[in-house]
Amino acid sequence: MTNGVAELENTDTIFIIGSNTATAHPLVATRIFRALEKGAKLVVADPRKNQIAEFSDLYLQHKPGSDVALLNGMMKVILDRGLQDQAFIDANTEEYGGFKAVIDGVDLDECAALTGLTVDEIEKAADLYGAAGKASVVYCMGITQHTNGVDNVKSLANLAMVTGNIGRESTGVNPLRGQNNVQGACDMGGLPNVLTGYQPVTLGAASRKFAEAWGVGELPTEIGLTIPEMLTGIGEDRVHALWVMGENPVVSDPDADHVEKALEKVDLLVVQDIFLTPTARLADVVLPGVSFAEKDGTFVNTERRITRVRKAVEPVGEAKADWEIIRDVSNAFGYEMAYDNPEAVFNEIASLTPSYGGVTYERLEGEGLQWPCPTPEHPGTPFLHKDGRFTRGKGLFHAIEYKGPAETIDSEYPLWMTTGRVYAHYHTGTMTRNSVSLDAEIPEGFLEIHPEDAAELDICDGSRVNLASRRGEILTRVMITERVEKGVVFMPFHFEEANVNKLTNPAFDPIAKIPELKVCAVKVEKV
Repeated sequence: MTNGVAELENTDTIFIIGSNTATAHPLVATRIFRALEKGAKLVVADPRKNQIAEFSDLYLQHKPGSDVALLNGMMKVILDRGLQDQAFIDANTEEYGGFKAVIDGVDLDECAALTGLTVDEIEKAADLYGAAGKASVVYCMGITQHTNGVDNVKSLANLAMVTGNIGRESTGVNPLRGQNNVQGACDMGGLPNVLTGYQPVTLGAASRKFAEAWGVGELPTEIGLTIPEMLTGIGEDRVHALWVMGENPVVSDPDADHVEKALEKVDLLVVQDIFLTPTARLADVVLPGVSFAEKDGTFVNTERRITRVRKAVEPVGEAKADWEIIRDVSNAFGYEMAYDNPEAVFNEIASLTPSYGGVTYERLEGEGLQWPCPTPEHPGTPFLHKDGRFTRGKGLFHAIEYKGPAETIDSEYPLWMTTGRVYAHYHTGTMTRNSVSLDAEIPEGFLEIHPEDAAELDICDGSRVNLASRRGEILTRVMITERVEKGVVFMPFHFEEANVNKLTNPAFDPIAKIPELKVCAVKVEKV
């Protein structure tokens, strides 16, 4: 997030796209509701009319995978009506000309056809966002989990820059992280192309700095593999061992049957988790980790805030904190890790990571700190890019043209399917489905379908159906609802026994390598 969660309360217009905020991020939604009480306008764009859309001033039910068409249409209106912040653009950005040339060529009628919206709806969204004194974009995995996910995010950055809604309080481009401490995992180099603090592995100076600190001759400077590339590598006999920590790819990853076959084939599968997940059941070795309540350390939340977490109960049985497991395995391999506690690990992080350079456990008492916090005197950074000072220098416009999803509907697979979460469950249900009360709330998966589609298929509410894509099929029950439009179905992905990710498309974005989990073609057949 460029800005802080609390800042949402004081914005004039909030544009939510690809985020079921009230269900997946209820505390963030609370801030949005407070903004609405103060008079803020809310625009929500999502293929499914989720809970927070009920409170919107304008709801845009666009077709899955048509985000760039919608955003380019909005920016066309903004430029045509002179709502751009030209002073900000001239002083703080570059490559505006190429961007403007693409937007000038956008046809609003074509955008309407691609998105399934009306021109009037696109114009209203542009006016509400473009005319606001302070406008915030909020998005989540409905934007990123596409083969053009990078284009989607760049388009949102274009939208913020063209209106000057960046580098100021209560504005910005604000992705909501899907799970607790995902931000922290990325900050710590849990990506194939960076070390801590997003220092590129290809940068010789960074690699030498870490090699010296760790007492090794040199570190690899090649970019590693993403998850889809690891799974492909197993099938090609290029990957022979896999260590999975706190992840359940058998349920969470696309084309799940292919994932399971890869994990069955790999020579050594190690899984580190707190429950025996479907992935852990395939493992050669299971390393029992601990829950949040059994560990000390730090979390970093969606607004870049580093906070302390403290152990409340002792670990159960043979379980250990993740850092202890990693240390002990490393020591067994012959590379000595001499950390005695999480604070020692954190102090090393701060010494090697410029954006964490001024952070200590002592300074994290209370509400924590938002990075970057480069020195001991620095107060932390509530919002990024102040006064147009972008990390790269000037903000870079990208000329983005619409590209559709990786696959299309046809006579055999005539429905678009998108996936998401429900309020009672979290990700693959590893924790929530082990809670008797939460599992009782929503005990099984379901398929939301429009009444007209249900009538054509001669199915009623609660009917069992076979749901199939080009990759597989599952059995599930239907829920007839107008939350989805005709031609679109929705299913949550928490349920192992109705694993919708057996159907989703493993095609991935060529830059970020994130799979297209949010849109694929399916068919529904009555059982």
